Amino acid sequence: MRGWACAVPHFRGCSGELNHAPRAYHSGDFEEIDWILRRFQRGHAGPVFAVGISLGGNALMRWAGEFGNAATGVVRAVASVCSPLDLAASGHAIGQGFNRLVYTRMFLNSMVPKALKKLEQHPGLFSAEALRAARDLYAFDNVVTAPLHGFRNTEDYWARASAKPHMRRIVVPALALNALNDPFVPAASLPQAVDVSAAVTLWQPRQGGHVGFPSAPFPGHVRAMPEAVCGFFAAQL
Repeated sequence: MRGWACAVPHFRGCSGELNHAPRAYHSGDFEEIDWILRRFQRGHAGPVFAVGISLGGNALMRWAGEFGNAATGVVRAVASVCSPLDLAASGHAIGQGFNRLVYTRMFLNSMVPKALKKLEQHPGLFSAEALRAARDLYAFDNVVTAPLHGFRNTEDYWARASAKPHMRRIVVPALALNALNDPFVPAASLPQAVDVSAAVTLWQPRQGGHVGFPSAPFPGHVRAMPEAVCGFFAAQL
């Protein structure tokens, strides 16, 4: 409706095709975000906006904090939607109760086969036995994600990849949108005004779940979130 061109990049291995390198992706992969955004910038004459959903939003905010003033030369504004900006808090939340029974199992059913295919590409990359024994994301990250991407272990990965500790360094206009009832992102872990720079707008509605934000009476619609994000971007023009 606004006449904006859109592109949807995928992290390595998430497009339906396994990448060939030993590395895959991780939730603080700001170097990969930088490569993607600069490539868009080179091929587009107008302003560039970037929005990251869930883990992608953490990586995007991690990039904005890491690059500081330099980010303003690449994008006009950024937004994260339902992103686990404190990876340790969200990682532990996903590993407990209903989340563990349903969502952890769903994630591992997708991630473990991909990791085993990666092991076929690069034998000896990690332990297949340890991978098959993983029953939560903590264990998976300890076996696969952390060592593949230069982290000592899961704790080191979650701490260094989280965007929240870096959000005071964000200079480019940024919107961090998180519902307070998101089952993956504990409300107590969300950044507050003291945790972010003046460039960051925090929007934390009571309802919305994880990337849902249903609105209006039944049957309702899910336009509220994209309209809010696009409205934030439009205000930066």
